[in-house]
Amino acid sequence: MSPTALWPVTAELIVALDEKFGPPVDCYVNGTQTWLTADGPHDFMLEWRLHPVGGYETPSGMSHYEVFETVIAAISVGAEVTNLSLGDEHRSLDKLWSGLECFAAYGDPMTSTELAESSAAALGIRSEQHGIVHHQTVSDEWLRNSRQTSLYQLVAEALRASSSTNE
Repeated sequence: MSPTALWPVTAELIVALDEKFGPPVDCYVNGTQTWLTADGPHDFMLEWRLHPVGGYETPSGMSHYEVFETVIAAISVGAEVTNLSLGDEHRSLDKLWSGLECFAAYGDPMTSTELAESSAAALGIRSEQHGIVHHQTVSDEWLRNSRQTSLYQLVAEALRASSSTNE
């Protein structure tokens, strides 16, 4: 069980990620973009994952390493986030990523409130949702659905379920 914070994808969020953390430290073929920062309580390392939409495929004519930087470049010159030119196609921002998740990178001890406060201070935007989630259960469900459901959506559902059982 891990404390987790979530933000839905917006142009403001994408710009904040770039301004605060720079380019992702890792990019995955499945569309996930990842950052690591020492912004947790007691300088604990936080892992930030920008989760792709369910069934994500890299835009035709691009490498998965190019997507985030291409989106940032387009937003910086005023491109409409509903019609981004990406490789050989056009996509809206919400057809790339569903949202951002932040959690303790190495399982360091912290509460979900500590995570929410430190991640908001680091990113400059408060999370929409935070709490405790069992990542293995979420990952298993994602794989069972053949990656057609967004990990962000599954984490959000798990957080809602755990908060309703704790009330």
